[in-house]
This record gives sequence, C-alpha cells and structure tokens, in this order.
Amino acid sequence: MKFVGIVGNNAADSTNRTLLQYIKLHFAGQHEISLCEVKDLPAFNKPASHVAPAPIAEMSDQIAAADGVIIATPEYDHSVPAALINVLEWFAYTTQPLQDKPVLIVGASYGALGTSRAQGHLRTILNAPDIKARVLPGQEFLLGHSLQVFDQQGQLTDQAQVQSLEEHMADFEKFAAANR
Repeated sequence: MKFVGIVGNNAADSTNRTLLQYIKLHFAGQHEISLCEVKDLPAFNKPASHVAPAPIAEMSDQIAAADGVIIATPEYDHSVPAALINVLEWFAYTTQPLQDKPVLIVGASYGALGTSRAQGHLRTILNAPDIKARVLPGQEFLLGHSLQVFDQQGQLTDQAQVQSLEEHMADFEKFAAANR
C-alpha cells in the first residue's frame, strides 16, 4: 500500500520525524511510505480564491494519490502543534485531500504519557466537516520517553513498542484497504 506520513511539527530535532523515518524503513518491504514536512509551509491566510499555495497543493496531491495517511504529532501544551493545525486549515479551506482518507495517528513525546491529549484533539479536528478524515478507531500509538528509545541510527530499541507499532500498522493496513 502507499501511505503518506506527515511530520506534525516544525522542530529541527523531532522524535516524531524519527518515528516516521523508522516506520518508513521498518515497513519498506510492505508499504511505500513518503514523508511530508509541515515546516516552512506558508501561514494560513484564508484566501478569497480558496486556491492552495504550491507547497500545500503538492502535499495535497501526494495525499490524494495515497491509500492512507500517517500523522505523527507531538504534544505541546497538551495539544497539537500550531504548524500541524496550519496545514490542516489549508486542507480544509482549499483542497480537502483528507475527506474519507484513512488516517493513523501516532505520536512521540519526551514524557511518559506519549501524546495522548494531542491525539485526542487531533481526532476531533480530523472529524471536522471540512476535513472528514476516516481515523482508525480505537487505536493510539503513544511512544513515551522518545529521547531514550531510539538508537544513533534511528532504530526503535524498545521491542514491546516495535511489536505494538507492527500491530497498529497491520490494523491500519486492513482499515485502509476496507476504506479505499
């Protein structure tokens, strides 16, 4: 299957980027996964034309061509980062590539709780009328202590988390296939 991974923050050093890079490599034999960055995208400005700027349109085209989307969100102040909200606002107002698109939410954080509150907020946002994504129900991949669980090569070293991620991806593959 073909998936697009969205790095949900604009930090130069992001364990969510590391998580998506790991997912891309770990599942390379099963899925084609391309990564998109939200950093350096223009700020949402509600253009009267409803036309997306080129970088938003390009990301939108990638999403439209994919079987599903994996969004990796950190948790900032118990919520979703502004850079991720920005791209979702662009999508909602212009191209709407997430409508009926299967989405898996994952997240990595420095603390013990993973990104549970941010993931809850993101589920609500993705359910908005102008977004209407199909988020994998009942699944949360919460990677806590993310500074300690990757080695120097970006490999996830916690085998229980690797197994959990494999189970989440298997569920997402079935969900994406059923919602094409």
